[in-house]
Amino acid sequence: MKKFIFKLILIVSVLTLSQGLTSCNYNSLVEERQNVDQAWAQVENQYQRRANLIPNLVNTVKGYSTHESETLEKVTEARAKATSITINADDLNEENLAKYQQAQNDLSGALKSLLAVTEAYPDLKANENFMNLQTQLEGTENRISTEIMRYTEAVKNYNTAIQKFPTNIYAGWFGFTPKPQFKAQAGAEYAPEVKF
Repeated sequence: MKKFIFKLILIVSVLTLSQGLTSCNYNSLVEERQNVDQAWAQVENQYQRRANLIPNLVNTVKGYSTHESETLEKVTEARAKATSITINADDLNEENLAKYQQAQNDLSGALKSLLAVTEAYPDLKANENFMNLQTQLEGTENRISTEIMRYTEAVKNYNTAIQKFPTNIYAGWFGFTPKPQFKAQAGAEYAPEVKF
């Protein structure tokens, strides 16, 4: 009789647990995590697109300004550093994302310096190849912003889902941990000063 009662309790417990997991939307958490992973892949794709444009841009500038080698070297070094840091979606955490974001910000800064140098070369600015590369780079920067926005939205939805009750009770048991968000670049809270 004790074995029968034990089996009955076990069956009821398993049924209750499986019903609880279904009603708490375990599958929707999987979908949310996949959305974050997909959004992260798109962020990386756009950063890679930018990295692929840079050698052509550097070579075009190099043809016009041989004495700007320091700026060109900085861009090349920043590109190498930025492309050497990759993060698998499963390894997304605050620390890894901060390193990745810092390398990308360093590359953005080096590109700004390169584009500022080109202002001194009217022939370069009029070069069709350079103008095309600059347009592609600007478009890529817009795409990066868009993909970061989509990633941020996917992370918000995922992090909210794993923190809601009663999902928060079992989310950690199944490896659903919060994903990190991009942080604003240091100094981004200050508007650039415009002087005439």
